Amino acid sequence: MTLVARTRDRGVETLTLDAPATRNALSAALVGELTDALTDCARAADVRAVVLTHTGTAFSAGADLRDPPAPDAFVALLRQIVELPRPVVARVTGHVRAGGLGLLAACDITAAATPATFAFTEVRIGVAPAVISLPLLPRTDPRALTRYYLTGERFDAPEAARIGLLTTTGDDVDAVLAPVLDGLRRSAPQALTETKRLLTARVLETFDRDATHLTALSARLFSSAPAREGMTAFLERRDPAWVL
Repeated sequence: MTLVARTRDRGVETLTLDAPATRNALSAALVGELTDALTDCARAADVRAVVLTHTGTAFSAGADLRDPPAPDAFVALLRQIVELPRPVVARVTGHVRAGGLGLLAACDITAAATPATFAFTEVRIGVAPAVISLPLLPRTDPRALTRYYLTGERFDAPEAARIGLLTTTGDDVDAVLAPVLDGLRRSAPQALTETKRLLTARVLETFDRDATHLTALSARLFSSAPAREGMTAFLERRDPAWVL
């Protein structure tokens, strides 16, 4: 079963995460398919920009706890989005959790419908938002990240825009994105590539400096006893043992 659907319209390739039964959880298979699709987009001379969107009520629920991707594979996917020689635009109409927020932060332009919600839920299952920090820390308000990383609270689309996670939000996300996509279609391909390279330089410096350490941290935490308790509690729909 295909987990990432592909369509193209006037130079814009739309990649749709299409695993609504798992709320587009980031499984090894989904990460692999998305990696392959982005590779094809980078090679296609007639692709001017990429839109990353989803089916169902969630853009992504984060890592698939039953079939998680290897941490280094997920890091490679995040870097691929940042380095892709085409602008990548996230289109969100549902909820985003944990690793899904890493995908958003890696994109160049992000837009969400007003009802969307967001949460860094890692601390509530005994891990930390380690590898997703690679694109998040250079692009998002540090005081806001401190709060939402440490508490796992949900926040809404206007707040996500305020802290830099979203570029823009509105009741009709397609209306919000219409001028964005029109602008990308009117821009010279080489100019887009070189301008994106200017904009992502600081993010890639973070990958170069911290990716190895944060990948190791993620692997260590996911194999820990607290994580096993937290993930088991999540799957059993109960509070983990540490909840007061």
